[in-house]
Amino acid sequence: MAVKLGDKAPEFVVNTTKGPLALSDFRGKWIVLFSHPADFTPVCTTEFMGFAERYDEFKKLNAVLIGLSVDSLQSHIEWLKDIKEKFGVDIPFPVIADINKEVASQYNLIDEKAGNTVRGVFIIDPNGIVRWMIYYPAETGRNINEILRSLRALQLNWDKKLATPVNWNPGDRGIVPQPSTLEDAYKRINSGEKVWYLKYQEV
Repeated sequence: MAVKLGDKAPEFVVNTTKGPLALSDFRGKWIVLFSHPADFTPVCTTEFMGFAERYDEFKKLNAVLIGLSVDSLQSHIEWLKDIKEKFGVDIPFPVIADINKEVASQYNLIDEKAGNTVRGVFIIDPNGIVRWMIYYPAETGRNINEILRSLRALQLNWDKKLATPVNWNPGDRGIVPQPSTLEDAYKRINSGEKVWYLKYQEV
């Protein structure tokens, strides 16, 4: 059964371009697991270079990047070498060689018609819970700014129990959880709030 938001992220032990790893190796960190349709393809190449350029930002947020496709380990290695040779960009994160489609199947990342992986992203929290997911069509490159924004929003909720309003960006106000009782709702109104169910808080 495919993973859903709020589920425990399925464990895996895999071969990658950085050697064997297990998902549980990163417990206590945020994980950004992303799949790409195929090596040596144009959109995926731009994305890998984009993730590499923003790698330090993810690292500062205690987040690890893990790439994935159903291509072989040899294909991954040759592709990453080619990116370095042609564009001068080192890919610093591991890329899973999921040739048996085991991880991709667990995370609902298989394009059944094409037989390869779709363009998906999962954010997994330090307790191993899937907190965010998004899928892009094969012809549309990801927005890494949005992935970083969403990661920061999740971390705000994790650290301060605040939600984030529409178009939130780091430094903007967060939203305090709604009152859970009628009495608390009236307390909020009596404290001068415009409505009982929406209260902002500076962060």
